[in-house]
Amino acid sequence: MSDLIAIRKNIPHVKEIVVISGKGGTGKTSLVASFAALARNSVLADCDVDASDLHLLLEPRVIRREAFTGGSRAQIETEKCLMCGECQRLCRFDAIKSASSDDGRQNTLHVDPIACEGCGVCAWFCPEKAITFLPAVNGEWFISETRFGPMVHAKLGIAEENSGKLVSMVRSNAKRIAEERNCERLLIDGSPGIGCPVIASVTGADLVLIVTEPTLSGLHDLQRVSDLTSHFGIPTMVCVNKWDLNAAMSRDIEVTIRNRGLDFAGTVRYDRAVTEAQVERKTIVEYRPDGIATDIRNVWAQVEDKVKRN
Repeated sequence: MSDLIAIRKNIPHVKEIVVISGKGGTGKTSLVASFAALARNSVLADCDVDASDLHLLLEPRVIRREAFTGGSRAQIETEKCLMCGECQRLCRFDAIKSASSDDGRQNTLHVDPIACEGCGVCAWFCPEKAITFLPAVNGEWFISETRFGPMVHAKLGIAEENSGKLVSMVRSNAKRIAEERNCERLLIDGSPGIGCPVIASVTGADLVLIVTEPTLSGLHDLQRVSDLTSHFGIPTMVCVNKWDLNAAMSRDIEVTIRNRGLDFAGTVRYDRAVTEAQVERKTIVEYRPDGIATDIRNVWAQVEDKVKRN
């Protein structure tokens, strides 16, 4: 036991920095990609599994691919089924469908895999025990190498659930790699909003950076997501992206940030060069040395200083 304790003491504490937003489209993924270019000795995690796109800029080389199983789905064994219809009557999700057999001589029941929620009611009440549950493959997760270091990312299947569980898997594997490689930081591209994937992204993090934009909806979403990080007691900073599109609203947002006791990480201007860089599959700090790249460097300096002081 003493040897195990000694080994654990030698594992460095990996600083987890999570970038989130109140809604999609604020530019958080572009910022995370630029942070990856600026940071050293870091591991990346794309926890926006419902719509992951960090890989589009970083062009990862996949070295490990695994199926993600987040639950189970019902399956009817037709040879045992007596067509009593009890499962169809009890299913609240209308996932039990009837259809004619291949020869058209009799009706059969089958499970709609998209509608099935895996609740188990049909199997529990089936008098003939003709319904079984099989693991459902909901997506894939990957361990990759990028030009900025290792990255763990995932892809949730179309209309699939359990994104919170997949986020936790991505994050835990990224942290394991960071510890194994003695990396100082884990940079996490979190999910937008305030739902389960966001909670799975930020819980236990060392710092959260909220990216917002100078609009009324941006201000409202900032208030919601900062309430979330406050609830979990996570140190939080805020960055206003595209601030110059509405300077007056940007000033209002900065006042709100101060009133809520949050740290202001700075502003990033609007620049069409970001799109040009994305077309080239580069981060903006790789694409050009000045302008918006200077803004992002200043924001990263604030974030890095805050993490070091925590």
